[in-house]
Amino acid sequence: MSDSKASGKRSWAEPFKIKSVELLKTTTRAERERAIVDAGYNTFLLKSEDVYIDLLTDSGVSAMSDRQWAAMMLGDEAYAGSRNFYELEAAVQKYYSYKYVVPTHQGRGAEHILSQCLIKRGDYIPGNMYFTTTRLHQELAGGTFVDVITDEAHDAQNPHPFKGNIDIGKLDALAKKVGDDKIPYVCVATAVNMAGGQPISLANLRAVRQWCDKHGALLVHDMTRVAENAWFIKCREEGYGDRSVAEIVHEICALTDAATMSSKKDALVNIGGFLAMNSEKLYEDACGLVVVYEGLHTYGGMAGRDMAALAVGISESVDDNHIRARVGQVEYLGQILTDAGVPIVLPVGGHAVFLDARRMLPHLPQEQFPAQALAAALYVDSGVRAMERGAVSAGRAADGNNYMPKLELVRLTIPRRVYTQSHMDVTAESVIAVAEQARSVRGLRFTFEPRMLRFFMGRFAQV
Repeated sequence: MSDSKASGKRSWAEPFKIKSVELLKTTTRAERERAIVDAGYNTFLLKSEDVYIDLLTDSGVSAMSDRQWAAMMLGDEAYAGSRNFYELEAAVQKYYSYKYVVPTHQGRGAEHILSQCLIKRGDYIPGNMYFTTTRLHQELAGGTFVDVITDEAHDAQNPHPFKGNIDIGKLDALAKKVGDDKIPYVCVATAVNMAGGQPISLANLRAVRQWCDKHGALLVHDMTRVAENAWFIKCREEGYGDRSVAEIVHEICALTDAATMSSKKDALVNIGGFLAMNSEKLYEDACGLVVVYEGLHTYGGMAGRDMAALAVGISESVDDNHIRARVGQVEYLGQILTDAGVPIVLPVGGHAVFLDARRMLPHLPQEQFPAQALAAALYVDSGVRAMERGAVSAGRAADGNNYMPKLELVRLTIPRRVYTQSHMDVTAESVIAVAEQARSVRGLRFTFEPRMLRFFMGRFAQV
């Protein structure tokens, strides 16, 4: 060991070795310029073969382990009572504490069923910042989303360690305004995506639990990135430094009544999700709906082999060595950009580095969608694909006006167990290069705008 390593912090390495590789295609700048125009300046509409480093999302793009691939070979594809369902059920009960589980094809299937079961027209659903599909399912069921996240979450530079916390005062104000009977549940996301992957503390979650008990509301958990949130609790919340991620995950879940899960994130699979709960009645209602929209209650929208891989992925996702390296890679990229003076959301979240497009492109008004323009410019520079999380994602209000969120961000989302630190270096160099030429980035306008979830299929032209 060198003297520098003896006196300083040791380097860390990924807790796995590579057994199979997928070759990447490189393109010229001219090819990328044509590709982004053909895609209407929407990175979702790029062909994956034209992308060099794909940081569009961490959803369904993780590298599965040898244990997961082995489990898939033992898939029981029985229509009813698949052995793999009971393996999945046992994993959910062991690691997440919930009594009942209903498999779905992915997280939005669980959101849909939950919303149909619990929301009636005129209800209000408070949550710690909206997520696109979650809010839409709530609205389609007749409800109205209300943001009750702490104010610090809307400030990209605020160093608060738990910017995912819920403001209890905002909950009180909503209950006073609409009445307890209009609030069927509080939706709390762990590692809040739209805030920059920001965690909620266990102290705050306990306070929300007490509020729900007092006001007769359920506490529903969007647990897509619960293991990442648990890591931040371990590192930042007093009294949890010696606790394992698995123990903290179980404690988080045990404070809630039900949960929606997109297993394509933390749980390390390419497809799948579930709705979990402790209420037998809610379980029975959900089983009735899953048959209509997904499949039988013992497979939902999943094949047996996918449930088998998910059961293994759940156990791997709460391993301390795994989550340390997973979050560590995100922090590595964030530190390079911070050192270079690139404005990002701080503290760095668990699944992505979020570029502050409003500060990077101050010459563009928000009406010209600076985050969308920045994501397109990044792709043209290097073939790195990121995604917009700002006014385009926020959509339009009922009056037809664009929502204009305070956070106008570009998300560099890191897939789990996929890329090396060298890929992070290449990404950082590209971001820095674009930042240095920021004044050359032009704003965008819609040429095609879908009515719902417009960020997926919308098309743009330069202003």
